[in-house]
This record gives sequence, structure tokens and C-alpha cells, in this order.
Amino acid sequence: MKIVDITRTRLFQHNSQTRLIRFDEQPVSMAGLDDLSPDLWERFRTPRSDDDREVLLRKLGIASADDDGTIRPTVAGVLMASADPRRWLPNAYIQAVAYRGDQIQSDAPGGYQLDAADIAGPLDSQVEEACRFVARNMKTAAFKDQGRRDVPQFDLTAVFEAVVNAVSHRDYSIYGSKIRLRLFGNRLELYSPGTLPNTITIESLAFRQSARNEAVCSLLTKCAVPDAPWLTTERRTLMDKRGEGVPIILSNSERLSGQEPEYRLLDDAELLLTIYAAGE
Repeated sequence: MKIVDITRTRLFQHNSQTRLIRFDEQPVSMAGLDDLSPDLWERFRTPRSDDDREVLLRKLGIASADDDGTIRPTVAGVLMASADPRRWLPNAYIQAVAYRGDQIQSDAPGGYQLDAADIAGPLDSQVEEACRFVARNMKTAAFKDQGRRDVPQFDLTAVFEAVVNAVSHRDYSIYGSKIRLRLFGNRLELYSPGTLPNTITIESLAFRQSARNEAVCSLLTKCAVPDAPWLTTERRTLMDKRGEGVPIILSNSERLSGQEPEYRLLDDAELLLTIYAAGE
């Protein structure tokens, strides 16, 4: 099922690049307000809000009027307030794979994949489940130089920040492209669809911030950080808009592994983050 016709999608892609229209704010054709889960959108209501459903959803950027004046969920709305955004955005999920060894080897004894999952659901749920996938599949080394000292392959707070950035800043207007999380013995790779927004460069990522999906980012600032033993952060919400995510990714990962993570832009269409494992 398509959400908009090809011509309109291309128009939004172009306008999104020129910052005239944000793709996550456009209404989703064929979707209605009843397609949104009350449990998912009511969580964004503040104690002081007594707005009815339509008014509240429009204020939050979860709904807007289409060309005919019909109030429909926005792209941000289906990403954050529907049980499975793939119904309208088929590639709005994270494809996670844990591999044996440091390379993809299809002839590896016992198979080349240790674990695989298509992680769907609202974006905040995707973040938590992606981090759990990494925690479940990474190894922990034990050292006895000063008593027992357990060293994980990856800093999960850095992984958390990386996945939050991926789901919040990826380009959802690119059809057929999903977030890919690849876990190897010596590194973690995270592929996020889309080029860098505005005039941000790879070199300036740690110093500047720019949101491609303003409505999505705004909703993520209202989502509580998962209560998980693997996460150490002073933040209370998934995003805080202070631009601290990339510095945390870089510093925490380098402190653990001794290697600074690398960002690369692939064919001006996909951002690749590589985080190196401890002991490599």
C-alpha cells in the first residue's frame, strides 16, 4: 500500500532537501486517526491538556489536514503512535544481524549468522529493542589484573545514542531503504538512510546539530529513557536537543576500545557509523 503517489513523493523529497517541507509532517494518505493507538498518543498528553483527540494530535504534529481537508496521521504520527509503522512505511524498521567472525562468510561452520531480527514498532520501542539485540549478542571479556574486571565489546550508552540518532535523523522519504545494524566480532556497523542535513559535514557532526525530522524529534523528547541495566545516562528522555549524542558516541567508544568510531557517507545516500569493539 503506498502512502502517496510517485510524483508527490519526489516533490516532498526535493522540498525536504531545500527545507521547504519536512517529510515527517506530511499527512499519510489511506491512514485515519483510528489507525493510531490511543495508548501511544495519549502518552504525549500533558496533565494540563484537555484538548480533544483531533486538536491534540494536530498540536503534537501527529496529525494534519490533507489536500482535501481530511485530518490524517502524519508520517511522524504513524512512526510514533501506530503499533506497526510498516503498514504505511514498509521500510520503517531496523534490520539487525549478528555475524560470526569479522566478515560475512556464507560458508562458515554452523552458519554465518548468530542472530537476526527485524525490529519494528514505534521508534522509541525500536531504539530499546535494537540496544537489547546488541546487549544479547555482544561478548564480555574478563580480566584479572586488578581483581575480576568485565569489559564488554561495546559501550551500550554509545550504542543507545547512535540508534536514537539513526531513527530520528534518517530520511524516511527514501523508499526501499531501512536502518541496518550489523554486529561483527570486531565492530558494530549502523547504516542510516539519507545524506547529512543542511550544511553539516562528517567533520562537524560532533559540533553541530540539525534535525531532518522536527516532529519526530519533538516527540522523542517526550519519551522516557528505557529502565535498563545496560544504560547509564543522566538524561530522562530519548532526546534532549542539546546535541550531545555524537560526542558521547565518540568519547565513550574510544575510551572503551581505544579506537575512535568512524562516520562515512556512502554514495551521498547513506550514513555509516562504525564502532570498534574493545580489544580489537
